[in-house]
Amino acid sequence: MDELRQKGLAKMNEVYAWDMPDIEGDPYFDLTVEHLFGSIWTRPGLSMRDKRLMTLSVVTALGLQDLSEVQVNAAMENGELTEDELKEMAVFLTHYVGFPLGSGLNGVVGRVAAKRRKAAEKGQVGDRKSNVNDAVRMHTGKDLGKE
Repeated sequence: MDELRQKGLAKMNEVYAWDMPDIEGDPYFDLTVEHLFGSIWTRPGLSMRDKRLMTLSVVTALGLQDLSEVQVNAAMENGELTEDELKEMAVFLTHYVGFPLGSGLNGVVGRVAAKRRKAAEKGQVGDRKSNVNDAVRMHTGKDLGKE
């Protein structure tokens, strides 16, 4: 594995707060790992929190609740944003993107926080395989272990 791919996978793991498998031979995944995560997310000048806020704003504005869920969970897992901060973000963004989209983020925050509390009460870390599978599906259109 070359240095750019290693750097990209490491950043992808940090951004998503779980270990992504290295899916070889998928041109879209290759581009995502090497360019988006290896070159863009690793650029200096903005903190991870800054990048997370911008990403959440964009995916909220586009109505991408699946990706919002991935980002909200990772922001909470990495300690970048609290549930209260994310709820406040939903209130703020609602006034720029409209009620349906803003309430979508608010709902995502509530669902993710509830799942995290339930897992914590059970002493679990959460369903990491499901989270990784969601991200793989998002980037490749494929499920892990299925062809």
